[in-house]
Amino acid sequence: MSSSSAENKELVGRYLQALSGQAKPPVLVERFVSDAALAEHISQAEAAFPFYELIAEDLIAEGDVVALRGTFQGIHSGPFGGIEATGRSVSANLMIFYRIEDGRIAQHWMQFDVAALIAQLTAPVAAMA
Repeated sequence: MSSSSAENKELVGRYLQALSGQAKPPVLVERFVSDAALAEHISQAEAAFPFYELIAEDLIAEGDVVALRGTFQGIHSGPFGGIEATGRSVSANLMIFYRIEDGRIAQHWMQFDVAALIAQLTAPVAAMA
């Protein structure tokens, strides 16, 4: 069954609302996501940045694809990229394309400013002030 662009955009909006700033247990993620790689990514990100947020600046849909331009925000409370928890608040820009199939996210492609995130985690404390 094919969904409209508007229905797919609404699904991604509900997904963002349900997960952003909230715990992301597998049962909740599975309600919106069938893409195993995305589910694993969410689990790993949640372990390093519990209750992280994805803030949508733009959400655009065409057919079965929904594009998100936004910001990742979280507090570094667990290991990430070999860096132990720092307790720092971080944010980074991102773009994600989601492909929707049967009412769930079936595939995704993400561009994330990891360099900005790592710089925030490794900057001397005085530089963060």
